[in-house]
Amino acid sequence: MNSLDRRSFLRMTGTGSAVALVGCGGAQAPPGSISPTTAGAPRVSLAHLPTPVEELPRLSRQLGGPRILVKRDDQTGLATGGNKARKLEFLVADALRQGADTLVTQGSAQSNHCRQTAAAAARHGLGCVLLLRGQEPDTAEANLLLNHILGASLRFGAPSLEETGQELRDGGHEPYLIPTGGSNEIGVMGYVAALEELSSQLRDTGEHVDAIVLPTGSGGTQAGLLLGARTTGLPVRVLGVSVSRSAPEARAAVAELANRTAARLGIPGGFTAGDVEVDDTFLGDGFGVMSEVEAHAIRTVGATEGLLLDPVYTGRAFGGLMALVSRRAVTPDETVLFWHTGGTPALFVSAYAAAL
Repeated sequence: MNSLDRRSFLRMTGTGSAVALVGCGGAQAPPGSISPTTAGAPRVSLAHLPTPVEELPRLSRQLGGPRILVKRDDQTGLATGGNKARKLEFLVADALRQGADTLVTQGSAQSNHCRQTAAAAARHGLGCVLLLRGQEPDTAEANLLLNHILGASLRFGAPSLEETGQELRDGGHEPYLIPTGGSNEIGVMGYVAALEELSSQLRDTGEHVDAIVLPTGSGGTQAGLLLGARTTGLPVRVLGVSVSRSAPEARAAVAELANRTAARLGIPGGFTAGDVEVDDTFLGDGFGVMSEVEAHAIRTVGATEGLLLDPVYTGRAFGGLMALVSRRAVTPDETVLFWHTGGTPALFVSAYAAAL
């Protein structure tokens, strides 16, 4: 693509602001963004798709490293956005197909997945039960506050998904059980479709991406991207920065999810842990414990590009990306895409806010 054609395609978002390579559409995904691999799977519309791809030119120059792009899945639009909306499009469709009347899932007290599950349930007139780890805090803030607003039933230190499901069935309900992070072979399809969406965006703009960097927790997002890269033939590294567990555990989980999803879609799998790239050197004191790695990344990206990261997922992953750039583990001539998975409400947790 020559420079004139390229300029005519790119949309400037304001003087000195990021360049949006592909704009964000409405709540319905346009026909061109529908994944051919997942086209036959039941799916409801929850996310604003396609999400934009933006360039971070000032940050790229400041780091003195590769050209950095960001895929804005914080802009999916469901209850402040985030990556789980894509998974829930397939999970909720499966729940409705089975005649469920209640979504049940689990996570931490500030789980982004739980917040978006509550919103998806409300959107489709379903009940929602959230099983949250630990003790109920004195104050409902950030995601917890949103869960209450969205009408979910919150249970702290509750029994397992299976026990809760049986309790609901005994009470005359039809529950649909969703694992942590929405990470099973149904939810993962959302990120197979997402990678195919990105591939189409890159093709339309003449862009090339050498590596995708993202936070990896339950593993479903990375598994979908890895499988989607195979289905599209996109030659890209998919590097997960672990936020919660060791690299061997994360690699095994991602490979298993990719294989289970491939089997459900009827396409080749055969992934091994050796096919999965995960960096666990930024775990610090554990999941949800913010260190200077996350704080520095949040401040730097916010002040340089006006882009908000969160303290748990994207702050840790972008902090990892910045460290990889400084170590030259990502070379200056590469183009790296950071997959922004959302999590903005966590910035308003009082403990994180005080540290920032």
